[in-house]
Amino acid sequence: MQRQVGRREFLQLAGAGTALCLGGSSILAFGANPKGSKLISPGCRRTKVKVARLYMATPHGHWPKPTLNFQDEIRFYESEFAKLKDELSDIEFVVDELVTSPGQVGSIKSRLKDVDGIMAIHFNNGVRPILNEILSVGRPTTVFAVPYSGHDWVGFGALQKQPLGAKMACMLTSDYRQLAVAIRPFRAIHHLREAKILNLTTRSFAKYADDMKNKFGTEIKPVELKRVIDACNAVDDNEAKAEADRWTKGATKVVEPSAKEIFKSCKLALAFEKLLDEEDATVMTADCYGSMFRPLCQSYAYPCLGFCRLNNMGLGGICESDLQSAMTHILFQGLVGKPGFISDPTMDESKNSIILAHCLGTTKMDGPDKPAAPYKLRTVMERQEGVTPQVKMRISQKVTQTKLVGTGLLPYFTGEIIDAPVAIDMDRGCRTKITVKINGDAEKLWKNWAHGLHRVTCYGDITKELAHFCRFKEIKMVNEAV
Repeated sequence: MQRQVGRREFLQLAGAGTALCLGGSSILAFGANPKGSKLISPGCRRTKVKVARLYMATPHGHWPKPTLNFQDEIRFYESEFAKLKDELSDIEFVVDELVTSPGQVGSIKSRLKDVDGIMAIHFNNGVRPILNEILSVGRPTTVFAVPYSGHDWVGFGALQKQPLGAKMACMLTSDYRQLAVAIRPFRAIHHLREAKILNLTTRSFAKYADDMKNKFGTEIKPVELKRVIDACNAVDDNEAKAEADRWTKGATKVVEPSAKEIFKSCKLALAFEKLLDEEDATVMTADCYGSMFRPLCQSYAYPCLGFCRLNNMGLGGICESDLQSAMTHILFQGLVGKPGFISDPTMDESKNSIILAHCLGTTKMDGPDKPAAPYKLRTVMERQEGVTPQVKMRISQKVTQTKLVGTGLLPYFTGEIIDAPVAIDMDRGCRTKITVKINGDAEKLWKNWAHGLHRVTCYGDITKELAHFCRFKEIKMVNEAV
């Protein structure tokens, strides 16, 4: 049986000999590029992702050639997986078998029922009966087939439309790096099941929490304000001062916030990490524009800087108790190891674009082990108080914007950043802004818009990974821009 590893223990193990953990204050927020573990979203790594790797072959399959040596093929794939060891370091291949008949699959079915996903690698002609038996297990399954694997692919599309193939995804490609991509949806499923969200609010969210627990396994737990304030008061002032100094020195400019406000924000930031550590949780959110505005933000400190810090560490800090965005953030971490940028959008049809703005910016949009983007320390725009990083995001970066709505819908669109207006003289809208040229039609996008204002943006076009995840979890994925 696997021993579950706590979040702090995991970070310390992963960062041994590196700069991942320094006395509870991670320098990941300030542009460090550690050479240690490349594990994605350390908060979710209590256990490894369990994957079954099955090589499908038939002795009578004479195409691509009758003399195909299955063991040589397996050794070749093992060498390709070895090249991807950094991307797959959280993966455990709990079943690793060559299967040459449906009966052989039947004999290992009990071992397949608890895996996060099945990777079925196609060798030659005639594997459809074997594949049917694999699919009958009902686990998420990705078929990986390079050119000259056989002709069975001609029936894969039809099979996906049948109940048997409802949880089957396919990757038909000569790019062996896609072996790692194929596993990403399994990781996302695993992360959502292990994730725990702490929600600082007095509002009721029990129905939503039950739905998420039943569908994905994610736990959402309320946390009281007194516990947060007690955690803040328990933070050593010297640690908070050191944290404040790092944020101040790392900024290209401190515009409005005072040293006192930055210090208070850093005490709250360190308290968030302490709470997540105590609860073995992965994401913190606060009702900062609702029930927690006066008692927390006005009386103590805004959570923005602390949320940015958690995002930079591979954990999660989410504005406004937006639980749908929190779930989407965890999904991004599982799929591609990157945080989400929550936004309040505004449209510009003249440029076929949408402007995505929020006062909370995250400096590590490329992931916790990548360099940080430049930032200024600003106040929260609407309130003209508090502390938040105003981040300069990357021009020409492709992005995907989406939100997990309830348990069965994922509206999305993609685009490219064409502007990132963060100058002081741009005094409209939230502090961090990006203008995204839409892949599609801006008018169709705003006419199709539903399910609230917020969306969550991730660096990269991750539609393939999202599509496979949605297929596995029976979620409808809808492009709002077409």
